[in-house]
Amino acid sequence: MAQETSVRHWIDGEWVGSARTSDSINPATGEVIGTYADGDAETGQRAIDAAGRAFKEGDWRLDPMVRATALSHLADAYAARMDEVVDTLCLENGKLRPEAGFESHFILRALRFAAGLAVQPHGRVTDTQPGRQAMSIRQPVGVAGIVVPWNSPAYLCIRALAPALAAGCTPVVKMPGQAARTAALMSEILGSVPELPKGVVNVVVESGSEVARLLVDSPQVPVISFTGSSATGRLIAQGAAARFKRVGLELGGKTPHLVFADADMEAALATAVASCTVFAGQFCMTGSRVLVQREIADEFTAALAARLEGIRPGPAADPGSRIGPLIDKASVARVDAAVEAAIATGAKPVVRGGPSTRPELAGGAFYHPTLLAVTDSSLPIVQEETFGPVQTVQVFDTEEEAIALANDTEYGLSACVWSRDADRPMRVARQLDAGLVSINSWANLTVEFEEGGFKSSGVGRLGGLASMEDFLEYKQITQDYAPQQH
Repeated sequence: MAQETSVRHWIDGEWVGSARTSDSINPATGEVIGTYADGDAETGQRAIDAAGRAFKEGDWRLDPMVRATALSHLADAYAARMDEVVDTLCLENGKLRPEAGFESHFILRALRFAAGLAVQPHGRVTDTQPGRQAMSIRQPVGVAGIVVPWNSPAYLCIRALAPALAAGCTPVVKMPGQAARTAALMSEILGSVPELPKGVVNVVVESGSEVARLLVDSPQVPVISFTGSSATGRLIAQGAAARFKRVGLELGGKTPHLVFADADMEAALATAVASCTVFAGQFCMTGSRVLVQREIADEFTAALAARLEGIRPGPAADPGSRIGPLIDKASVARVDAAVEAAIATGAKPVVRGGPSTRPELAGGAFYHPTLLAVTDSSLPIVQEETFGPVQTVQVFDTEEEAIALANDTEYGLSACVWSRDADRPMRVARQLDAGLVSINSWANLTVEFEEGGFKSSGVGRLGGLASMEDFLEYKQITQDYAPQQH
C-alpha cells in the first residue's frame, strides 16, 4: 500500500473504482500524494447490498466464536503492519510520529477487547410461572453504517467497527477523503483475515456526503454510528428519525482543565500544553478551556504562555517538530477567523499565535498555538468547538464556581481536574457534566470502559460493555411447556 498512489473502495471483498477521483493531499506540504476513487450514491448502494447479502446468507451473525476469532486475528494483522499505519497517518493526516503511535496503539486493544465481547451476548431465561419459561435474547440488527471523521481515522473507525463485528453486524464504513490511504491500508488488512467473509466489511471513501446520506436514509441500514461535529450529528439524528433508526453519536467537546491552587503545577502545565497541541488541537477532547484558581492564576497563565510560545510547528519528518499541521489551509483560515472574532469581542491575547510565517512551512497548514484570557463565558470562543490549537483561560475563586464554569457549555464530552487534595477530585468529578473525567491527567481513555458525551456531545457509548448495545436487538420469547391437560 505504501507504494500505491491510487486508492479504491473495498466492497464485497474486491477493489472497486468510481466514476470520479479526487486528490490526496499531504497537509504538511500541500503536495498531491496520490488519488482516490471518490464515492457516490451508486458506490454506497453497492456496499449496502453486499453487506445485506453477507448478513442474510452467511453464518457471520450466527457464530460468535468465528467472530471472536476474526477479531483476534484482525488485531494480529494490524500488529504486523503497525509501522505502516503510523507512516500513513503521518503522511496524509499530518500527525507527528508520537501522535500517530498514540492513536494506533488503541487499535489492538479495541479489537482484542471486542473479541472477548463477541462470545458474551448472553440473554436471560427464567420460569415466569409453573410450566412457562420466558427468555430474552440479543441478536445483531443487520447492516451497520459507520461514518468516520478525518482527525483520527485509524482508531475512530476501529472503535465502532470492532463492537459492530462482535455483535454480528455487517458494516459499511464511510471513510473521509482526507483518510483515503488509511482506508486502503485498513481494507488490505481486512482482506488478509480469512475468517472475515466477503461483504462482512465494506469500505467506501468519499470527499462529500452522498454515501453518508444514503446510509442514514436507507431502509436497509438500521443503525448508524457517527463520530464528528455536533452540527452534523443533529442532521444525522433528524434524518435517522424518519425510520426510527438507532443512532450512536460521539460529537464535539470543549474540555475544561480545572486547575486548583493545590495542583501539581508542573504536571498540569505540561499536560495543558499537550492537550492543546496534540493532533494540532483537532481532537474532540482538546483541552481548549483552562480554569485556574485565583491564587495561582497569574503564575500559571504566565508559565502556560511561555510554553505555548515555545512550541515549534513542523512536519512529522522533522524530529524537532512539536505540533503538526491542521488538515488543510481552509482550517487555518477558519481557526484564525475565530481567534480574531474573539479578540474583537473582548478576549485578551496572552499568546497570539496564528498561521506560520516560516518560509519552509509555506506550503503546509501550520498554525502556532494561541492563548486568550476571557472573563465572559458566553463568548463563542468559549462556547463553540474551535478544532485547532487555541486555549482560553478563566479565573475562579471557589470549587462551586469552578464546577459552574466547567458546566457552562452545551458540550459534555470530557473534563480534567487538577488537585492534590485526597477528596476534591472525586467530589468535583461527580458534579461535572462530562462522559470522561480525567483526574490529574487528560483524555485518559480506556477502551474497556464506556466512552461518550453528555448534552450536545452525543448519545450512546463506545468502548466497554455497552459498546455492542447499538448493534444488538432484544427479543423476548415465551413458551408454555407444561403437559397438556386432557
